[in-house]
Amino acid sequence: MADFGEILRSIGDFGLFQKLILLGLCFPNLVLPFHLASLIFIQSDPERHCNTDWILRAGSNLSSEEQLNLTVPRQEDGTFSRCLMFTPVDWDIDIIREHGLNQTTDCQNGWVYNNIVYEATIVTDFDLVCGKANVVGLAQTVFMAGILLGSLLFGPFAESFGRQRATQIPMVIMLIFTVTTGLSPNFYLYMASQFLVGIAYGGFRINCIVLATEWVGVTKRSYASCLSQTFGGVGQCILAGMIFFIRDWRLAQFVMAVPIAVVTVYIWFIPESARWLLDQGKTEEAKKLILRVAAINKHTVPDTILEKIAEEKVVQKGGILILIRSPVLRKYFLTITLAWFSLNLSYYCLSLNVGNFGLDIFLTQLMFGLTEIPGHILCIFILEYLGRKISLMSTLLSGGFTCFLILAVPQGKVPTGIDLYFFVI
Repeated sequence: MADFGEILRSIGDFGLFQKLILLGLCFPNLVLPFHLASLIFIQSDPERHCNTDWILRAGSNLSSEEQLNLTVPRQEDGTFSRCLMFTPVDWDIDIIREHGLNQTTDCQNGWVYNNIVYEATIVTDFDLVCGKANVVGLAQTVFMAGILLGSLLFGPFAESFGRQRATQIPMVIMLIFTVTTGLSPNFYLYMASQFLVGIAYGGFRINCIVLATEWVGVTKRSYASCLSQTFGGVGQCILAGMIFFIRDWRLAQFVMAVPIAVVTVYIWFIPESARWLLDQGKTEEAKKLILRVAAINKHTVPDTILEKIAEEKVVQKGGILILIRSPVLRKYFLTITLAWFSLNLSYYCLSLNVGNFGLDIFLTQLMFGLTEIPGHILCIFILEYLGRKISLMSTLLSGGFTCFLILAVPQGKVPTGIDLYFFVI
């Protein structure tokens, strides 16, 4: 059996075919950050007061200010309460004006929101305020749990059923439940939809890189992995612009469903990994695919390579047990797992809290995306010239040291634009 690296060199390890498949698999990374839109772009504690239109039955000509004075208690600082109202009564308006109301209760008919940045968010649509304010964090947790489960499910799935199916199925799931999220009539269906979107997100994110890199030669493999992440950084920038112009979270869901639908169509034309086919003993199918790729790259496959491909290969299947049984692989696996855990914990803690930085949220999100782009491009050269080990160690140490610098910033200090720029970098 021919070594797959030798096969790639003979058919072109970074030709037109690899560039097309890389573009097709990287493009969805422009859209994936959009799924954080309904979680990031929210005003967690918008200016509001209880809906007290019940009093209009007693006095329909009340001004807004008088209605609030009669129906909503004031707080110690003199502002109207955000979570309490006076208990509705069946009195004449003159009696209410003369005696006033004293008994308070929680908001009974929803809230009226004022001076909000967005036209509609999950907070305002589902009234996630007062006693329900904490469930906003639950929505973030559910989405991240979906990403975790998707990675765990579609990792082994790709080994058993192929990289092609492991990228196609998540995109179909993502399309269906992105639309379902936008149509959600209540918070429970919203969380269920976001959980399934998270599963698709995690499944596609890991397998699109695997499928792309398995078609690329060793010398250009860093281009494939880093380019896919660069597209994600560009997507972060586009996300800021999209929400700046589309300030309704439901409409944003439908807008992002359009490019996902495009990807869902063309993803079925992206071929399977020939490396996986050969590992599964499907030599004839792999041979046809290799000849097709060689034709696209305008290369001729030597007969000696074709003869080696036709040779039967003993397929050894061990799955994740191979990682556990080997002391060396087990050490590497656990080390990389810990690194990924630490990296994602810090990254998502920052990205999911961009609204708490004290700056314009659109500018903050744009800066997050802009700083990622040169970082990923720089990684291409670092990986090529310094190697994987030094690159991983240096970037993790730099990121950890930067996080420690947060402690040097006084808790009550609102960062300036320059502060934020250097912090994000």
